Amino acid sequence: MVAFPVETASSLDPEQLEQRRLTETVANETIENFVTCIHRARLAGLSRDIIVSWSKSLMGHSLHVLVENPSEENHSTCKIDLKTWQFWGKKGLKSFKVGERRVDVFWDSRTAKFSSSPEPVSDYYVALVSEKELVLLLGDQKTEAYKRTRSKPSPMDAALVHKKESVFAKRCFCTRTMLGKGKREHHIIIESALSGPYDPEMWISVDGVESLRIPNLHWRFRGNETLLVDDVPVQIFWDVHDWLYNSNESGPGTFIFMQGTLECEFDNDYGGRNLDHDAPSGENCDLRPEELSCTEFCHFLYAWMTE
Repeated sequence: MVAFPVETASSLDPEQLEQRRLTETVANETIENFVTCIHRARLAGLSRDIIVSWSKSLMGHSLHVLVENPSEENHSTCKIDLKTWQFWGKKGLKSFKVGERRVDVFWDSRTAKFSSSPEPVSDYYVALVSEKELVLLLGDQKTEAYKRTRSKPSPMDAALVHKKESVFAKRCFCTRTMLGKGKREHHIIIESALSGPYDPEMWISVDGVESLRIPNLHWRFRGNETLLVDDVPVQIFWDVHDWLYNSNESGPGTFIFMQGTLECEFDNDYGGRNLDHDAPSGENCDLRPEELSCTEFCHFLYAWMTE
């Protein structure tokens, strides 16, 4: 089960840094584009969560790796700056300790291809190696990664359990997510029409096919539906209240894509009601990450509208 931590002061891990970014407004232009993935893998004798965060700012791309220590508050971290104007920084090796074990992070993004997301699309690898075992491998250059690290596969395959990202666009938001049979990657597009003579509406497409249309967003700005992706039920939750009613501060629309069950602690203002897309506005559950947990892979998307 994935927990969503609440921010504390002082030193912040990637999850807490995301929460800080999300409390700032788009008008400040200080919110970084980020993608955070939580992988579960066996490392230093224990099953641990490995948090990998990609971020993009005016200074370039960054990669932050955090390995949790279940028995202590101090987690192991490693930050890599992939500055676009420094070719040598796109390939390298960094080491850090997890307990008493050494962990090596190898990366090569010299030929990496990027879209609008800070996470590379292809032609790269990031490899975590400990005791000659490749614990976590990201990217599509698997052969190159094994050749360079001279490691063997870990007996326990790493599993992606959670993904969270921010996306900026005027009305069309794109992302990639692991859903359906075999948890293969699918392309998701969220489009909206909020102005004009007609009622505001929104539609969601999976792999280029419109799968869900939500009309009359004034009454359905929060809700949920179930779709079939590769004949597997996938739940979609949305909260686009700020798109419609937040005039002073442009807040994000929040979306959740998941296979599995969602546990939600309801705010007192909503009286413990279930998420119901037919309920009047204001009678649904707020989609707040710090109050949600899930039993399978879960993808949170924060959709920020720009001018």
